[in-house]
Amino acid sequence: MVSFEAEIEKFDQKGEKTGWSYVFIPNAVAEQIKAGDRKSFRVKGKIDQVEVSGMSLVPMGEGDFILALKSSLRKKLKKEEGAKVLLQLAFDADFKIEMPDDLELCLSDEPEFLSTFLKMPKSHQNYYINWLNSAKTETTRTKRLVMIVDAMAKKYDFGQMIRASKQ
Repeated sequence: MVSFEAEIEKFDQKGEKTGWSYVFIPNAVAEQIKAGDRKSFRVKGKIDQVEVSGMSLVPMGEGDFILALKSSLRKKLKKEEGAKVLLQLAFDADFKIEMPDDLELCLSDEPEFLSTFLKMPKSHQNYYINWLNSAKTETTRTKRLVMIVDAMAKKYDFGQMIRASKQ
């Protein structure tokens, strides 16, 4: 477990990250958490006194990372941009998101669709699964299942599927 203090920062203009609140994780700290990793990886531990798990460290180049802080987490912390937080983080080797039964069933109708899904990076699989699981009604969930199956037929990643649905 690595302990350090950091300040909550916020991106002004940074492409897809515009408006994100985050904590900067310097290379030296990232190396202590998971040595030699230059890709995104999951961490668990505490931010101040709030338990966290499955949070993703996102690479920012030169071995540095950021840890995005959703508004719900900032509310629990009662802190915003400019505030200091104490982080106690470790690599989250146990992190796993299970594929929902209904998604597996829908993708299994065409073995190629399931294969396409499983060949995607874990992060993209997780985007799809989290998006599906965040549906508040059965109607929305069904609509999303149809969109995911269609995306697998077209071999779309999550971003391509979302962009295509807005056209």
